[in-house]
Amino acid sequence: MSDLADFFETAKLPIMTEVAHSLVRTLNDPDASAAQIETIISKDPALTANLLRMANSAQFGLSRQVLSLGHAITMLGMSRIRSLALSTSISTAFPTIPGLDRKAFWKYSMACAGYAQWLAGGAGLDPQQAWLAGMMLRLGELLIGQRSPESLTEIESPPAHALARWEREHRLLGFDEVQVTAVLARHWNFPEAIVNGLQSASSPMAVETFDKLSGVVHLAALLADSPNPNPDLVSDLPLPIIKALELDRHWMVARFPRAENFVDVTSL
Repeated sequence: MSDLADFFETAKLPIMTEVAHSLVRTLNDPDASAAQIETIISKDPALTANLLRMANSAQFGLSRQVLSLGHAITMLGMSRIRSLALSTSISTAFPTIPGLDRKAFWKYSMACAGYAQWLAGGAGLDPQQAWLAGMMLRLGELLIGQRSPESLTEIESPPAHALARWEREHRLLGFDEVQVTAVLARHWNFPEAIVNGLQSASSPMAVETFDKLSGVVHLAALLADSPNPNPDLVSDLPLPIIKALELDRHWMVARFPRAENFVDVTSL
C-alpha cells in the first residue's frame, strides 16, 4: 500500500465538477428524489444536452422524443439518469492518454458496466451501483498512463485483456488499476460499498471476506474483454466466483445480455 500511497502523492487527479460531486452525494441519500436529481443536473447545460441526446438515441429505443430532463427521468428512471450523468461527467474529466485508444477504452468500460448491472440482478445487488462500479473499474489505468507513460506501453501490449493487464501492473508497479480506481473513488467520496467493491475486484477470492460487488465486477471485466460476446462465455468464467455469488449458470446463459444494447458514451 505504501507504493500506492507514493503513486497518489504525485499523481494528477482529474477534477470532477460540482454537479458530479452533488450527484455522488445523492448516492448515499436514500431520500434523494427525482426532482433533486433534475435540479442538480440542470445546473450543467452541456451535461443536460448530452443526456437528452443519449435518451433520444436508438440505444434506448424510446417510443417518443424526450424533450426535457424531467421527461428523461420519467422515461428512464432517476437512478439510470444519475448513472448516465456521472459516467458522462467522469469520461469527460479525463484527458486523452497517448498510447491508449480512448474509444476502445470507453467501449470496454461501458460493456463492463452493462455486464455488471446484469450480473447484479442475478446476485441480488443494486444494479445501478454495480453499473457505476463496472464503468469506473478501469479508470485507474488512465492515471497510470498519465503518471507512468512508459509502464502503460508495456501494460497495453498484447494480450491486453484484464487478467494480463492486472498481472503486468502488479509486476511493474506493485498494484493494479483497480486498486488505483478504488482510491480515486474514495477521494471523490463515492459510497464505501463502491470503494470496497472496487478494491478487491481484480482478485475477489483472495481476500478474507468475499465482497459480492467485487465478484460481480470481476466477472463483468472478463466478459467485457470478449470481441464476440455470447452465452457460451459463461462456461469460461471462474466457477468459484459464480458459486460465491450464488448465480445460476442456467439463468446466466438464458438471460445473457446483448452487448449492442449497452449504453454508448464513446461519441462524447
